[in-house]
Amino acid sequence: MKEETLHIKNMVCPRCITAVEKAFIDLKIPFEKIVLGQVSLQNGITSEQLEQLDKVLTEQGFELLTSNNAKLVSEIKTVIIEQIHHNTEPLQVNFSDYLSQKIGYDYQHLSRLFSSVVGMTINRFIVVQKIEKVKELLFYEEFSTEKIADRLNYNSVAYLSSVFKKETGMTLTEFKNLKNPERKGIDRL
Repeated sequence: MKEETLHIKNMVCPRCITAVEKAFIDLKIPFEKIVLGQVSLQNGITSEQLEQLDKVLTEQGFELLTSNNAKLVSEIKTVIIEQIHHNTEPLQVNFSDYLSQKIGYDYQHLSRLFSSVVGMTINRFIVVQKIEKVKELLFYEEFSTEKIADRLNYNSVAYLSSVFKKETGMTLTEFKNLKNPERKGIDRL
């Protein structure tokens, strides 16, 4: 038996949690709790079970993480994705403080590690995630651009518009007017 917590890459939404939960149930591996990117086990896991689990998860587009650096990078991504895509309230502190609090490491350490492993900065990853969330909110026309800017912690609609234009090459209005706008899945960003 080894490990009480497993880290799984590419878990980005509630459906991912359901898919991973099904894999654990099918393989009869008892777990306490499954959240984005992480599974808490009841009794640990054998090497054989770990091998079977890795195979099943890989077939579904997930990746079982084994190195500490990979686990930490996955945790950083999960915290960012949860905040941007699944929380409805704007963040009350800056992202660097938020990440440090949630993960328990100095932001400079997290930043260096993330950049070296992912090949982009944490700030760039945040911008990419926010732009995809803006696209989603514009596509479904649930909120005004003012509400979107506020929800994603942009100081103004003008600043949001400028970042959006820089990232996508089009204005918010041009994007809204597209018949089939291009959007990417969170796990592809």
